[in-house]
Amino acid sequence: MSDQDRTPENPLRRELPEEVPAAPADPQEPQEGGQEQERLSGRQRLVKGLWPPRASRAQLIVAVLLFGLGFGLAVQVASNSDSDSALRGARQEDLVRILDELGDRSQRLGDEKQGLEKQQQELENSSDQAEEARRQTVEKERQLGILAGTVAAQGPGITMTIEDTKGTVRADMLLDAIQELRAAGAEAIQVNGVRVVANTYLTDSGKSVSVDGNKINAPYRFKVIGKPQDLEPALNIPGGVVQTLEKEQATVTVERSDKIVVDALRAAKQPDYARSSSQ
Repeated sequence: MSDQDRTPENPLRRELPEEVPAAPADPQEPQEGGQEQERLSGRQRLVKGLWPPRASRAQLIVAVLLFGLGFGLAVQVASNSDSDSALRGARQEDLVRILDELGDRSQRLGDEKQGLEKQQQELENSSDQAEEARRQTVEKERQLGILAGTVAAQGPGITMTIEDTKGTVRADMLLDAIQELRAAGAEAIQVNGVRVVANTYLTDSGKSVSVDGNKINAPYRFKVIGKPQDLEPALNIPGGVVQTLEKEQATVTVERSDKIVVDALRAAKQPDYARSSSQ
């Protein structure tokens, strides 16, 4: 061993502590301070963007319109709910009757609308409106004449024959038949050659019946102009005209026809006091 090897160790080197290697940083350890600062700054930016609210005039108008629309829809839904609840509690027979009435009413209104539109078009397209007005006046007079019984009429309808061999059919039974036919839409009625009008009356005359003072005998033959699909069922309803007459041992026959002729006429009666207000 050389002299240099035996040289004593440097005392300054002995006094220094041993170097401790620095622990490596954990890459997965979150840096809480930086993230917290970043999160707080994002929240502050969100609050600053939402408050105070900034809305233009157009946005306010749109908001008011949307509110009004929503309120209207809510009221409509509530109204429909009330109607649905009322119909939901109705019986099946009532619902069927309501549906039939609505269908008939809609059909009548539709026909009336078409007639009025046709009249309007004819008046607008006619080169001589005065002539068209006179033509419509004549047509209206003819229709009123049919109702008053002063002119003959023809059209689809039914023929009802009542055989009364027992003589049990009374005037009130025939009157019920006339009223039932009128309610079903009869436009012209004739009984054994006597025209039935608005002021027609029936009375008992022994075993026969008198219509407006004209005595008629069985069989009683009704000639009725109207819609056959409505007239016949009206007579055959349970407890109706046909069943009442059959209980009195009378025989009732109802026949539909595409052409019924009602040719019995009534004399036009001149009023004694009433005058047209247009004169």
